[in-house]
Amino acid sequence: MDIPNAIKRKALDNTLEITIRVGKQGVNESVIDELKQQLVKRKLIKMKVNQGVASNNEERKLLFESISSESESYLVLQRGNTAVFWSGE
Repeated sequence: MDIPNAIKRKALDNTLEITIRVGKQGVNESVIDELKQQLVKRKLIKMKVNQGVASNNEERKLLFESISSESESYLVLQRGNTAVFWSGE
């Protein structure tokens, strides 16, 4: 599915707040469940991962892509340790 330009613009907006933070323990089922719950209420969710969870850009990209597939959402934007997910609605 192609992501609409309006969604991409909203994802780039700096006023979109980080609502999920992933700590030292990394991504687990509770993080995925939280993302799914938030995506029901809001179309866009911004997530930040601690630097120790994924050491380089390739690892972060793979991590965010796996989160996207597990949560049945779309990865709109990944910049550094931050990613924006879209519900698809």
